[in-house]
Amino acid sequence: MVLATTTMMLFPIAIAGDKIDIGVCYGMVADNLPPAAEVIALYKKYSIGKLRLFDPNRDALQALKGSDIDVTLGVKNEDIPNIAASVDGARSWFTTNLQPYTNDITFAFVSVGNEAIPGEFADSIAPAMKNLQSVLSDDNLNGITVTTSVSTAVLGTSFPPSASVFSDDAKGAIVDVLNFLTIKGSPLMVNVYPYFAYASDPVHVRQDYALFTATDAVVVDGNLTYHNLFDATVDAVYWAMEKEGVHNVGVAVSESGWPSAGKGNFTTPKLASTYNKHFKQHILSKAGTPKRPGAHIEGFIFAMFNEDLKPAGVEQNWGLFYPNMKPVYPVF
Repeated sequence: MVLATTTMMLFPIAIAGDKIDIGVCYGMVADNLPPAAEVIALYKKYSIGKLRLFDPNRDALQALKGSDIDVTLGVKNEDIPNIAASVDGARSWFTTNLQPYTNDITFAFVSVGNEAIPGEFADSIAPAMKNLQSVLSDDNLNGITVTTSVSTAVLGTSFPPSASVFSDDAKGAIVDVLNFLTIKGSPLMVNVYPYFAYASDPVHVRQDYALFTATDAVVVDGNLTYHNLFDATVDAVYWAMEKEGVHNVGVAVSESGWPSAGKGNFTTPKLASTYNKHFKQHILSKAGTPKRPGAHIEGFIFAMFNEDLKPAGVEQNWGLFYPNMKPVYPVF
């Protein structure tokens, strides 16, 4: 939820070499996807510089060797308790899933769990992060950032952004995570989806506000003005963190996107293309948000492909590409 504009601009500063400084999530809940080597070739064809894996898929990791794509590697939620239980448990996960690839792949982040706060694994996340960090430090891999990915369900209140607080269910676990992230000033990964707010309440959430296309300020919060829901959501997380005394932890957007089908006029290729092009532009602009202008925000579009084994409807239609690798709509 970010910059409002009606024209597309290019930001050469955001391109390192021939890589575009934005990521796409490589989801695999499907039975008709191309082989991993072809998928990685597709990332390279479109100069997508970053990739998020939700778990240590060996075929994907093998294909990523030597690709020069920055990888965010997820720890499956069900693996969190064992990693949290001991440094030996963390070492075992590391030895199996990460260490064999560290010489050939650039790992930017390890995300301990996805949307696991609140939930049954929530209290184990911070201990697991600490144990994994210890293992990485022992192997001189401090360049890999350990974090977790949460949804906006961690917020109890999110409007206006300055009123945001963490929910009672999430607060204990999220504060433990933030205390860990504070040590290195590492970002919290957050899945940010203006689509869901718009689709659930189109009477009160303007479409142009959700799509980054509003030309006027839609929300005024004190001395901050918001032209788009993305910025308001990210700033809501910043406000909630600051109320817990945390001021040096940023936000990395681990997922954002718009489905191209599944809910009638709410989900068309045109709307999905509009959202993702503007999301891409906003991330590459390095504009930050009204609350933290110029703050660096990592960004990942969800997702690379439509995934046919997800529930029928919207959930199957987030992909930038069909499984035959043809674009659903243009973004890159």
